[in-house]
Amino acid sequence: MPAQSRAEALIDLALQSGVSIGGVGNCPGRSAALTGAYTLKDALERLTAGACAFEIVDARVVRISPLRRTPPPSPRLPPPPPPSIVSEVLVTATKRVEDANRLPASISVIGADQLETAGVKDAAGLMRLAAGMTTTNLGPGRDKIMLRGISDGAFTGRTRSTVGIFLDNAPITYNAPDPDLRLADVTTVEVVRGPQGALYGAGSISGVYRIITRKPELDAFHAKLGVLTGWTKSGSASTSLEAMVNAPLIEGRLAARLVAYHDLEGGYLDDVNLRLSNVDRTIRDGGRLAVKAWLTPDWTVTLSGAVQQLDSNDTQYVTASNAGLQRANRVRENHKNDFAQVGLAIEGATPFGQLQSSTAYIRHAFVSQYDASAALSRFGASAADLGVYQERAKIDMVVQDAVLTSTAAGRYRWLAGVYGAVSNEDSPSELRVGVNALAPRAVYSEIRSDRLSEVAAYGEVSIDLGSGWGLAFGGRGSRISRRTSSDVTVNVAGGQSRAMIRKADFSNWSPKLSLQYVFPNGAMVYGLATEGYRAGGFNSGGLVAPNPARRAYRPDRLRNYELGAKLNLLDQRLDVRAAAFYDLWDDIQSDQYFPSGLPYTANVGDGRNVGLEVEATWRPAPGWALQSNALFDDPKITRADPRFASRIQNQLPGVPDMSFSALLTYERPLRDGLTLLFTGQTTYVGRSRLTFDPALSPVMGGYFTGRLSAQLKGPVWRLAAFLDNPANTQADTFAYGNPFSFGQVRQVTPQRPRTLSLVASRTF
Repeated sequence: MPAQSRAEALIDLALQSGVSIGGVGNCPGRSAALTGAYTLKDALERLTAGACAFEIVDARVVRISPLRRTPPPSPRLPPPPPPSIVSEVLVTATKRVEDANRLPASISVIGADQLETAGVKDAAGLMRLAAGMTTTNLGPGRDKIMLRGISDGAFTGRTRSTVGIFLDNAPITYNAPDPDLRLADVTTVEVVRGPQGALYGAGSISGVYRIITRKPELDAFHAKLGVLTGWTKSGSASTSLEAMVNAPLIEGRLAARLVAYHDLEGGYLDDVNLRLSNVDRTIRDGGRLAVKAWLTPDWTVTLSGAVQQLDSNDTQYVTASNAGLQRANRVRENHKNDFAQVGLAIEGATPFGQLQSSTAYIRHAFVSQYDASAALSRFGASAADLGVYQERAKIDMVVQDAVLTSTAAGRYRWLAGVYGAVSNEDSPSELRVGVNALAPRAVYSEIRSDRLSEVAAYGEVSIDLGSGWGLAFGGRGSRISRRTSSDVTVNVAGGQSRAMIRKADFSNWSPKLSLQYVFPNGAMVYGLATEGYRAGGFNSGGLVAPNPARRAYRPDRLRNYELGAKLNLLDQRLDVRAAAFYDLWDDIQSDQYFPSGLPYTANVGDGRNVGLEVEATWRPAPGWALQSNALFDDPKITRADPRFASRIQNQLPGVPDMSFSALLTYERPLRDGLTLLFTGQTTYVGRSRLTFDPALSPVMGGYFTGRLSAQLKGPVWRLAAFLDNPANTQADTFAYGNPFSFGQVRQVTPQRPRTLSLVASRTF
């Protein structure tokens, strides 16, 4: 258990032990982190010592009460457990509280302390800490997250994301790019690799990325303030401000937590045609508010809200025909990504098990603009000298997920859940052209609307077979309905204006089966079979109506077979987690572009991926720690769909042949509670291609990058300096720049140049 309020720690203990603990509001203050195996009595003594009293009423009920005026003799504390390099980290990615080191799945759990030490504030930074995680580098609010080498390309369009992105228990994307929420005041980030269709349904065929936020605490008022300032070589300055306030509102009953932040990320690219420097500046403003009520000792209700507005002045690619970090465009290619969520979470104990209900409303709106001047001839506007393409999307989604989990200890554990979601997406797009500085006129526009509804039921049963063996099986049945309407207007010769309305229903069953064995020393090996699924859809855009082969795209499915191990070696100074996997991917969906630069979606064929991922933590001596992770894979196209393209490379695009990262940490205690901390990190990203067509897709990647830091921490304050990309590497990262000039000019998306950042924070 992490350090937290005693009330929250007692709730965690109740979930782990399968007992009902009442009166947790009578235990004020904060508890230290608790690691190891304890009896129920020993765990209660450590969590309540000096703050409250407990009574074990029977095998399933514990009562917490305030301390008497004359305190009883101090309870005898058990001796501290032997030092453990990797503690028992609890996760909820399986929709119930479990120890990540005993979970038959490939999962990375990155806690708040680790995020702070590594200076990570978003998904792009997190990829250096989690094996098999990569992101595109299109720019803030435009990126796609990929796990375990499962990539359908860099483009974002109609296909559902391959990674399910969640804020607490609510999904926050469908087919949109990652909203790039800042990792502000979070408890942990959980990255589960491999298909998660059995628990999370469609859109998680390569895994799940979950942000777990800190909840309001009843014990006391406290706050935190952090500031950052940074300087980028040949770029503009960056600043950041983050604040948090936790306030009890009604003693023992109600508390609130407020988080707010402002980021200004300075640009570093120049546009020589527009005569502008550092064009790619980004501003990100956002915050969260949560109010939690303890209705009874066993029931809580949390009402929460989150907002973020992200504005990028320009894209972050350059062209090889221009020297250095430069390009020559006719217009600014700005991007906006606005996110809002309201959620209601209800948790409590019932006679049948622990109930968790999550209801959320999500609004996600984003706008992108591109210089389309390079494609004017394809729109019959060769006399024009300026083209501007703008695409918008506004997604409204309502989600309800309710799951009931068993609480009684024994050979059998189970969970059962129901899920429902409705989303509406309006996505207008328009291309305007101008001649000799005249007002641009529209030559192409589409007004499209998609309505999706999904209902699902899922469940899982875990059986303790004895002698260290365990078996789990389950699955999810779902039905997805889609309705698409489109109105396309084309004002060029040879174009075709048209309208369409189409509907389709898709049904799916995603099973899961695992077998595990836990050795007497705590090591574990497991075998796992899972599946993931994405529903199909319709194409509507283009200068002419899509041909019959491209009017619709089919569902795709990924089957995963995995063997894994989680080991503690060298007297628990070395922890290793490894998984070998074999994936079969049928009817791969991929977002693509016509030669005109307009998007469509296709099934490109079948593929497979075989690979090995490894995470390891080694503490060779007191104060020293080395964390590393690596992915080795070999993704292939085994069958090309002739309706997609006549020429296709045999490798999935955007998947490096290997990647690895290592973080070395040295921590030295000083006087008066001060601690000095040094870190050094290096990351290697292997080579890959951007698209399925080898003729249009240059090789990217094959580069190293890194980060150095020095930090001084006191009991309530912290000072830190980070140096990113110390070698000032300018490699071509995995991204594209502009679909209207793609294939005509060499587009390069470089890393941010060498950047020095200073951070200061204080708790109150």
